[in-house]
Amino acid sequence: MSTLTAPTAPVRSRTSALSGVNPTFVRYELRRRFNRQTTIFTLLLPAVLYLALFRTAPSHGSVPHGNFAAWMMIGLAVYGAAMAATSSAATISVEKSAGWMRTIALSPLAPPGYLLVKVLCSVVMAAVPVAIVGVLGAVTGAHADPKVWVVSLLVAWIGAAVFAALGIAMGLALKPEVVMHMPGLTMTALAFLGNLFIPLSGTMLEISRYTPMYGVSTLARYTLTDGYTFSGEHSSLTGAVFNIVAWFAGFSFMAVRRFAKSTGRQ
Repeated sequence: MSTLTAPTAPVRSRTSALSGVNPTFVRYELRRRFNRQTTIFTLLLPAVLYLALFRTAPSHGSVPHGNFAAWMMIGLAVYGAAMAATSSAATISVEKSAGWMRTIALSPLAPPGYLLVKVLCSVVMAAVPVAIVGVLGAVTGAHADPKVWVVSLLVAWIGAAVFAALGIAMGLALKPEVVMHMPGLTMTALAFLGNLFIPLSGTMLEISRYTPMYGVSTLARYTLTDGYTFSGEHSSLTGAVFNIVAWFAGFSFMAVRRFAKSTGRQ
């Protein structure tokens, strides 16, 4: 007498960490990010904040390779890029609530490749507010050496990868109705603590050195300020790089752990 066995689902082989990543998937992810509502939000807020703050220079101190408008422009570029990347990446919460994570576990798409595409597409999205703030800076009197314009805006853009990882971790940890309100509030608080809106000094600057936006903002402004604040305090280039690497590693670890739980892989 023969024994009947239930058919099993075919095992999808993954030959590398990037298995399943292809141009079609990348194009789909990019189209999802450049929707009208998200794009308008990421364009308007950094631009409005820049126009409100670029004339609020402190009465003391100066910038070695430019002016205060350039200092503020770089800070708002970092803020806009970070918020765009976080908001974009956090949309993964919708996929989680729809059960898409379980489907990913059965597909040829390897988790590292899936998360890498999410981060890269979110960083591409972050280029929009950086470009807008840069144009506003140019037309409102932001002055800096040519090297400053290139390096600072490039660092502001690429640094958004740190916050894309944070957005993925938030999206996988929280429900969609909660996540939609979190990026703006979280990024604004981190931007203040990270020395983006108001020049910090003393105790507040020391606290700032341990926050996620400090590293990116300091590195982005380094060619403008040589690492000095308006009060004469110096910020180490090595410390800024270490801050970026440490926070990116931490957020990435959180994202991978949450992804593993979402797909049932412990």
